[in-house]
Amino acid sequence: MALHYSLAKVYALSENDPEFVLEIVNLFVSEIVLDLEKIKNGIEEKDHKTAYGYAHKIKPTLDLLGMNVAFEETQQIEDWANSQGKKKAIKETYKSVANKVEKAVREIRKDFNL
Repeated sequence: MALHYSLAKVYALSENDPEFVLEIVNLFVSEIVLDLEKIKNGIEEKDHKTAYGYAHKIKPTLDLLGMNVAFEETQQIEDWANSQGKKKAIKETYKSVANKVEKAVREIRKDFNL
């Protein structure tokens, strides 16, 4: 049972097509960890452009999977990158996003036997 994500938008978008839903969750599970790593590296290296680009990339998926708090925190990362803030100011926000995503990935893998 999904506690850390919701497939309501995915089902609505796909008109209840289970193959489409499976494709979306597979893409999420396979790509999100690498994308988060790129954001982390961008923060650590003060590469604001990279951090922004990957935060911007994952936002629609977080929204699609009903991960509203992670979506909002990712917006904060984008804002931080745009203002070229100090990494100390955004590290906790990144950790929170990564934690939420990790829980969702674990749950999706269990729910879909991936």
